[in-house]
Amino acid sequence: METELRNEFRILNLELLTSTSTSTNRKAVIFGYLRRMSHLIAPSILSADFGKLNEDIEMLNRSEADWIHCDVMDGRFVPNISFGFPILKAVKKIATKPLDVHLMILEPEKYIDDFKNAGADILSVHLEASPHLHRTIAAIKEKGMMAGVAINPHSPVSLLEEIIADVDVVCMMSVNPGFGGQRFIENTYNKVRQLKDIILARNSKAKIEIDGGVDLNNVTALLRAGADVLVAGNTVFSSRNPVETISVLKHFLPNTSQV
Repeated sequence: METELRNEFRILNLELLTSTSTSTNRKAVIFGYLRRMSHLIAPSILSADFGKLNEDIEMLNRSEADWIHCDVMDGRFVPNISFGFPILKAVKKIATKPLDVHLMILEPEKYIDDFKNAGADILSVHLEASPHLHRTIAAIKEKGMMAGVAINPHSPVSLLEEIIADVDVVCMMSVNPGFGGQRFIENTYNKVRQLKDIILARNSKAKIEIDGGVDLNNVTALLRAGADVLVAGNTVFSSRNPVETISVLKHFLPNTSQV
């Protein structure tokens, strides 16, 4: 990842040197650079209307969403039950975007084959629910899925140092898991910066995914901190125009006014 970032910065510096020196042109060059480093949007169907779930999935297919986030809860690891294999299989039949499945369950290693067969493309398990995390991550990858580890708000990111080189995604909970529509935890920004340092130090390619309380007011700060994937549930599905809201989230940029 460090090599890729260095190459991107070399391109950026070259474009800045060859552009005119006006502030407007410099901002245009940086805008183009940031677009190349574009983040991903993963709307969470936990906030969808399950009475017309097929329509909501078709809406996501038409939108600029990159992944479809699916929160699976067992009522044991978290105090709520959401949905399981039948719903995932139904979503997979309609979806044209990858299914990003976040397991908030105990003993996730028992169900890796089942979630693969149900249609998961990305499968994330919780650090706090996985005593043999390295083995579980390896098993997920062996099934051809991207492997992710999720981490609760109280868990320090330093616990990921020995696994970060092996995972594709870190799903950082920015609310306490179990329910949608919760208030964003402000300390998330610090944790994202700390995690980005670990990722770079370990030469990992892991993406930082933020799950919980993401809205139009905190997107810029999250991107500036280092987030790569934004999960948005209520922000998307409670809006008057979800497709437009997804587009707005997709095209947010870190603040470059000081450049």
